[in-house]
Amino acid sequence: MSGRRKFKVMDHELVPKHEVVGSEEAIKVLRELGVRPENLPWIRASDPAAREAGAKPGDIIRIERKSPTTGKIIIYRFVVAG
Repeated sequence: MSGRRKFKVMDHELVPKHEVVGSEEAIKVLRELGVRPENLPWIRASDPAAREAGAKPGDIIRIERKSPTTGKIIIYRFVVAG
């Protein structure tokens, strides 16, 4: 594969920014939302964006999406095996 670039999912304009949050931020977010990690929407560790972000099962991912009404919206997902 000389001369060919490997495709990165996160480089695509339609894929929102995915970041693994640190333990302090995770605790703060869970406390503010009043939920346990497993109560957040799930994302599989095998999801291409989660893999590229370096997420492992048990992590929490922050996803920043562009919104036409608010500018941006932040959501959190709990990483599960698979």
